[in-house]
Amino acid sequence: MPKLTSHPDEVKIISKRFGMGAANIDRYIELGGYEATRKCLAEGSEWIINEMKASGLRGRGGAGFPTGLKWSFVPKQSAKPKYVLVNGDESEPGTCKDHLIFLHDPHAIIEGTIIAGLAIGAKMGFIYLRGEYRYLIEIMEKAVADAYAKGFLGKNIFGTETEFQAVVQTGAGAYEVGEESALMESLEGKRGVPRIKPPFPAVVGLYGGPTVINNAETIASVPHIITMGGAAYAAVGSERNGGTRLFGISGHVERPGIYELPMGYNLKKMIYEVAGGVRGGRKLKAVVPGGSSTPVLLPEEIETLGMDFDQVGKAGSMLGSGGVVVIDDQTCIVEFALRTISFYQHESCGWCIPCREGTDWLKKSLTRFHAGFGTKKDIDNIQYLAENMMGRTFCPLGDAAAMPTLGFVKKFRKEFEDHLDGKPCPYAKHVEVALV
Repeated sequence: MPKLTSHPDEVKIISKRFGMGAANIDRYIELGGYEATRKCLAEGSEWIINEMKASGLRGRGGAGFPTGLKWSFVPKQSAKPKYVLVNGDESEPGTCKDHLIFLHDPHAIIEGTIIAGLAIGAKMGFIYLRGEYRYLIEIMEKAVADAYAKGFLGKNIFGTETEFQAVVQTGAGAYEVGEESALMESLEGKRGVPRIKPPFPAVVGLYGGPTVINNAETIASVPHIITMGGAAYAAVGSERNGGTRLFGISGHVERPGIYELPMGYNLKKMIYEVAGGVRGGRKLKAVVPGGSSTPVLLPEEIETLGMDFDQVGKAGSMLGSGGVVVIDDQTCIVEFALRTISFYQHESCGWCIPCREGTDWLKKSLTRFHAGFGTKKDIDNIQYLAENMMGRTFCPLGDAAAMPTLGFVKKFRKEFEDHLDGKPCPYAKHVEVALV
């Protein structure tokens, strides 16, 4: 578990209550908790959505879709109940931020869920935790029980006529249910496989009702936005990317950890100043900027790169979940690619052929290649296979496996060629440190 970290450049908004005992509801209230909900109850749904739009908050789960706009898509009138679903199924390698929120500030998630419910007219919220986060279930369930005891959840929340219920649910350890439609299938007691879209969850979601699905960090940001104001929150970040986010910096750095930094913060500065530079004084070889599914970046590509959705996208990668994995010059990129595809091959739900077969063939090809039994044609075949997986699966897992593979092959082709003709891998012993 990452230790709580600190750096002068951090802007503590989401993490400002970390380490302050805010898992206790009385302490949370003492620190200003649930005041945002009271304000929202007084102001109404349109005001909430307008504040969220003004904040520039974009989904922290990876897609980066504007949160306020997402909430506005939910129809005002519906024959079926509406739902709020918090996605805490944090399972991507390199990503380790949400569990700190569940651990240190669970009421922020509950409060954000209530506010999302008020915004869309929902009376029910589900807080879904990753299967391996079983040690957090008791914390979240106690927080929910305490909120009920205080009258903050239930039939008449905060002494009003408004109803909002909340339930904590856990997965069974499947990466696939991090995809929003597979998450809904799991919650309904079915196999966690993706649904075909459209319809989209905002119209037909959980149990057929309109549903808002947001990442845990996104939801935890909501009470802070309401308290400080949407425009003030937006001003902390960069253009079209409001506020801060929790960046998980891991791999070959001196000070790995979770740091809360403004959106648009320079990636090179993040590595060399915030995280203390590449471990052991070694040279930087590559950076995975947003979790294992995002294409790798070279050192020269991060010189002036601001860490927000738009700038990283223009650089040819994705901000994703904010999991920054730093790779030093002693790491074998071929084995790193193999480790990455092995994860996606194992976690593919098998529902659609391009993903099921594609990840399996990529793993087999890279395994043979790294062992020194590949041919030059294999390099082109790996690239061809990954390109033909892109955009051909029900959910983004196929793309998540293909995109990093393409990045590794295109940017480190020479290293792949160095593995031909039975040549041994010169860096194999170091790769296990990088993907944590």
